[in-house]
Amino acid sequence: MASSSSPPTGADSDVMRFRPAPVVACLLLGLMAFLAGGAAWRESATFDEVAHIGAGVSYVEKLDLRFNEEHPPLAKVIAAIPLVLVGTRVDYGHVSWTYSTKFLPHAFLGQWVFGEWLLTRWNAPHRVLAWARLPMLLFTLGLGWAVFVYARTLGGDWGGLLSLAAYVSTPTFLAFGPLVHTDIAVTLFCLVALWQLAELWREPSRPAAVRFALALAGALLSKFSAGLLFFAMGGLAVSLRLWPLHGLPQEKTELRAWRRRRWSWAQKSTALAAIVVYAFYFLFSLHQSTDALSLVGHSSKWVPLRRLLMPPWLYLRGLVLFLATSSRATFLFGQRYPHGVWFFYPVLLALKSPLGFVGLVALLLVLALWLKLRRGQVQVIPPKEGWRWRAIWVACVVFAAACMLSQMSISIRHFSVPIVLLIVMLAPLPRLIRSLGRQSRAGARVAGALTVLLAASSLLSVARAFPYYFPYFNALSRSHPAYWWAADSNVDWNQALPEARDFASRHGLATLNVDSYALSDPADFVPQAHFWKCQQPAPEDANQWVVVSSNMILDQFDCSWLMQYPHEMLGGGSMWAVHLPPAIPAAGSPGGPPPANQRRHFLGLPQDVRLADIQLVQHPELFPHACDEAEAQIKKALGM
Repeated sequence: MASSSSPPTGADSDVMRFRPAPVVACLLLGLMAFLAGGAAWRESATFDEVAHIGAGVSYVEKLDLRFNEEHPPLAKVIAAIPLVLVGTRVDYGHVSWTYSTKFLPHAFLGQWVFGEWLLTRWNAPHRVLAWARLPMLLFTLGLGWAVFVYARTLGGDWGGLLSLAAYVSTPTFLAFGPLVHTDIAVTLFCLVALWQLAELWREPSRPAAVRFALALAGALLSKFSAGLLFFAMGGLAVSLRLWPLHGLPQEKTELRAWRRRRWSWAQKSTALAAIVVYAFYFLFSLHQSTDALSLVGHSSKWVPLRRLLMPPWLYLRGLVLFLATSSRATFLFGQRYPHGVWFFYPVLLALKSPLGFVGLVALLLVLALWLKLRRGQVQVIPPKEGWRWRAIWVACVVFAAACMLSQMSISIRHFSVPIVLLIVMLAPLPRLIRSLGRQSRAGARVAGALTVLLAASSLLSVARAFPYYFPYFNALSRSHPAYWWAADSNVDWNQALPEARDFASRHGLATLNVDSYALSDPADFVPQAHFWKCQQPAPEDANQWVVVSSNMILDQFDCSWLMQYPHEMLGGGSMWAVHLPPAIPAAGSPGGPPPANQRRHFLGLPQDVRLADIQLVQHPELFPHACDEAEAQIKKALGM
C-alpha cells in the first residue's frame, strides 16, 4: 500500500539525491531477509504461534472464528493461506474442534490443543512453521520498504537509506518479523494509515479517503490496540490548532469550514473502514454457530438476523477479552511488578537496540536543538511534506504514551509502532548535517562520518548477534545476564528448543529434563525431553543435566538456585543447561530449591497449567471433562 513517492525536486533535493538508493534499499532488505528468515528457520514454535497457526487454518478452511478471538484475524488468515494451498492436514473430527463451540472456556482451551495437534501430530512441525512464517517475513520486508519510501520522501535518498538501515538492524523486527503474530501486521498498517491520514488532512479527496480507510481497516483487523489511531487523529487536529502549518486559512469562518470538510471526510473513511472490518468478520464467521446470540431469538427465523449481528458481536467480545486481560505482571531489573510500569518500554528500547541506533537518535536530537538555538527556525522537511511529518511525530507521542501508561508491559514487540515511527523520524538527519555545514564544514564532516559509523555499527551488531535476536541486549547490559534485565519474549518465547535438542545430542543424553516457557510439550521439538519443574526437582534428578528457560530463573519461578552449579548458555541466553549436584539440597536450604510456600505458578495462575495442557494434548479424550470443569469454576467465581 506504500506508494513509491519520489523525493522532492529542486536544488536542495539534488544535494540529497543518490540515484542507486532503491538498489541499496533492496540489498538492505535482502540482508534482513537472510538474518530474520535464517533465524526463524532454526527456531521452534513460539508461545503464541501454537494457537495462531491452528486458528488461522480453521478460519480459511471452515470460515469459523471460534478460536483465538482475543486477537483480530487478519494476520492469522494471511499466515494460513500458504498452509491451506500446500494441503496441510487437519482433522476437524478431533474433539478439540467439535467440543469448542462455546467461547469460554471451551474454545479458549481448545485452540491450544487443536493448534498443537495441527503443528506436531497431523503434520511435520518444521514444514508448517516454514510455510506459515513465509508471508509474515514478506510482511516484514514490506514494512521495511514502506519505511524507506516514506523516509525518502521526508529526508531524500540518504534519509531513506538511513531509516531503512536502522530498521533492518533493529533486533525487535528481526526476532518477531517472521513469526505468526499480530504486531508486525498492525505496525505496517498503522504506518500506512498515518501517511494516508496526513494526505487526507492536507487535501481531502475520494481516493485519499479510500486509501486511509483500507489502511485503517487493515490495522483494526490486525490488533485491537490499533484503535489508538483514532487518538492519533485527534492529536493531529489538536496540534494544528496549537501549531498551525503553512497554508491553513487565516480567517475564522474559512478555517472552520476547512476543519469541517476534513472531519467529514475522516468520518466517511472511518465508516468505510468499519464496513471492510464487518465484511471480513462476516465472511470468516459464515459457518460459525450463532448460538451465542440466542437471546435475540431461538427459532430458525431469527438465524439470518443473528448471522448479521455476528461480526460486531465477535469483534466486541474479542475486544472485551483483550481489555480484561490487559493488566499483567511486569518484570524488569530482576524485580517483579504487579502491573505495567511507565519506564518499562524506554528502558527496553535503550537496552535492546544497537548502540548505533541509540547514538543516531541522540545525534538527531543534539543537532536539531543546536541548530534551533543558533539559527531559530530550521527547515529540513520539505514544506509540502509538513503534514506527513506532523502525523508521524504526533502519532509517535500518542502510541508511546499509551504504551507507557498501559497496565500491561511485558514485551518490546508491543512497542513496535512507536519504534518504527521513531525510525522514520531519523530521515531528516542528513539534511540537518547539511544545514550544519553552512556554519561549520568541519562539524558537518564529523557529524556525517559519525552517522555513517553509527549506522554501520548497528548493522554489524545484528550480524554478529545472528541468529539470537530474542535475547539480544546491547553492551549497556553486560553487568547482568539477560534474565535479570527482562523476561517473557524479550528473552525467551520457546523458540530455542532446537538448541536444547542439539545440546542433548552433543552430550549423548537419552533423556533431558526441560522447564520451557510454553504451554506445549518440549518433546515436540526435543525428542529426549521430559517436562520438568525447576522449583520441584526430584531426588533422582541429582547429577543430571537439565535445561531451563531464562524466564523461569527469576520471573516466572524462583530458580536462581540452579545458577550456582555448572551451567551453559543456550540460544544466546534464552535457555540454560545446568548440571545438578550429586545430591540436591533440601527445599529452602542453602543451594536448594525454594520452599513450598515460596513457589510460584506459571503466569501467576492458581496452578501450573502447562502440565494440564500437555495432558490434554496427549489424552484429548479428557478435553470435554476439562472444559466442563473449567466452566463450572468460572460460574462459581462469578457467583452464577
